[in-house]
Amino acid sequence: MADVEITVRGSYTAYAPPERGTVHARVGIEGPAAENVYAHAARAAQELSGDITGLHDPAAGPVTWWSSGQLRTWAHRPWNQEGKQLPLVHHAEVTFTVKFSDFAQLSGFATRAVAITGVTVDRVEWALTEARKAAMTGDVRARAVHDARDKAQAYADALELGPVRVVALADAGMLGEGLHPSADGGMRTFGRSATAPGAADVQFVPDDIAVAVQVDARFGIG
Repeated sequence: MADVEITVRGSYTAYAPPERGTVHARVGIEGPAAENVYAHAARAAQELSGDITGLHDPAAGPVTWWSSGQLRTWAHRPWNQEGKQLPLVHHAEVTFTVKFSDFAQLSGFATRAVAITGVTVDRVEWALTEARKAAMTGDVRARAVHDARDKAQAYADALELGPVRVVALADAGMLGEGLHPSADGGMRTFGRSATAPGAADVQFVPDDIAVAVQVDARFGIG
């Protein structure tokens, strides 16, 4: 039995409250007159960007980073239920991405944003800072390795083989053996997006962020 090898997948997941919330908002205006649609969208975008710049401080927050797209315009001619083509409808749209470190300020911004005619808050993405995620990932990887070792030892104990020793260790899927590969090196971060209602009062209660790691390991006996 000395040539027996045991291949297992170890995993571990840790949770932490989010440290950043990224608001995805957009200005969207439509109407029959192109000039009016463009002007209305430009005013709404200016009002929204003015609110953002007043909050923007990369070091202190509450807005640590933001970006906006170009004001985009297009037109289409819809059809009615009788198959008749209707007059042109003109559209104007500009998107905003705003990252917050203060969630109370985020909620206040979202409330003000949806009060602007034509502005929609599509969703909020919750995340950890890169430094916090890196620190957690190191600990979670170590715990995933311990989980793999414990699993292998449990199998060996069941067969009365004695203590195990590691032969190979890799990110999930890299050892083969019929185990499904992982495109992200065995590490995953889970955070839900919150869909914002179009009401005047917007409240967000973010879930914890999950940092998960999987590793594959092969063990020999003795």
